[in-house]
Amino acid sequence: MSVKLKRPLAGAAIVLLVIAACVGWLWQRNGFYGLNTILRRGGTYWITVKADDPRLSPSMQLALKEPPPLAQPGLFTWREVEKGFEVAELPVMADGKEVDRILLNRIDPALYRFVARSAANGDRGIDEWEKALPTAVLIVNGSYYDPKGRPDTPIISEGVAMGPTTYDAKAGAFTAGDGFASIKELSNQTWQTALAGVTNAMVSYPLLIGSDGQTHVTTASRWLANRTFVAEDGGHRIIVGTTKEAFFPLNALAEFLKTAPLDLKIALNLDGGPLACQSVRLSGFQRKFYAQWEAQVNGDEVKLLRWPFGKSWAMPMVLSVERR
Repeated sequence: MSVKLKRPLAGAAIVLLVIAACVGWLWQRNGFYGLNTILRRGGTYWITVKADDPRLSPSMQLALKEPPPLAQPGLFTWREVEKGFEVAELPVMADGKEVDRILLNRIDPALYRFVARSAANGDRGIDEWEKALPTAVLIVNGSYYDPKGRPDTPIISEGVAMGPTTYDAKAGAFTAGDGFASIKELSNQTWQTALAGVTNAMVSYPLLIGSDGQTHVTTASRWLANRTFVAEDGGHRIIVGTTKEAFFPLNALAEFLKTAPLDLKIALNLDGGPLACQSVRLSGFQRKFYAQWEAQVNGDEVKLLRWPFGKSWAMPMVLSVERR
C-alpha cells in the first residue's frame, strides 16, 4: 500500500477512534438519554448574552430589568369542555401589557385519573408521548430527572416505586389514587408517609404555596424558564398550569399564584425549561404547546440554553390525565 493511501486511512481511523471515545464517554455519563439528546436536537449548550439581547424573548428582557415590573393577573374565564375538565388562559400583565400567559386546566379527580410516567431513554417529546398515550386528555412534564433521564426524586407510577430510595424531601409531593388526587406538604411528614397507599405520585420542589396559604420560595432568583405547576384549589380540584413565556423566576411565580383568582390552597412546582410542554386533547378542544426558554442569570451575565435543531425537547418525566 502506498504512503499516499496509508495517510488518509490512518486519519480516518483516528477520527473513528475519537468518535468512538466520545460516544463511549457519553454513554457512560448519560446512557440512552445522552445519545438521544444528540440525535434529537444535536446536543445542548449555553451561550452568554446581555439582558437586552434580541435572542431573549421580549418578556425575558422585561423580567431582567431592575427592578422587574410587578406582574398582575388579567381577566380570564373558565370553560368546561367536558364534565369535570375546565380550561382557561390567564394573562400575566405588567406595565399595562401582557408579558406571559398561563395555560390552565382544572380537573375533578373523581372523574379523571392522574398517572406519573417515566421514559428514561429521552426519545419521547410531547409528540411521542401523544402517540404513546392515545387516551390521555392532558400531558405535561413531570418532576426532575438525573443525567441518564431516570427519576431524580421518588415517584410511584401505576403502583411501581421508582427513583431514589434515600431522599431528603422538604417541599411537596403530588399524589393520586382511586378517585382522589392531592398535594402533600413534606415539612411535617416524610415522603414515604405521604406516598403510602397511593397509585401514582411525584415528589417535587419547591412548594410554591404551602398549606398555610403563604409562598414557600424563600430565595429570590433571576433564573427564567417556562414553568409547569400542579395545585389544589378550595374545591379539591387539581389545577395544572404551564407558562407560555419565561417571565417568571420561581419566587415571582409563587407570589403571582398566591394573588391570582384561582383559589389555590397549595401549589407545587414541577420541572421547567424547554421540556415544560403541554398537550390537551378533549372533545371540541385541542391545545399543544412547545416550550423553548431557559436562562440562568447571575448579575449582568445571562446564560441562555440553546440547541442546534429539533422542535420538541425530550420529556423523561410526565404527568398524564385520563378519563376514568
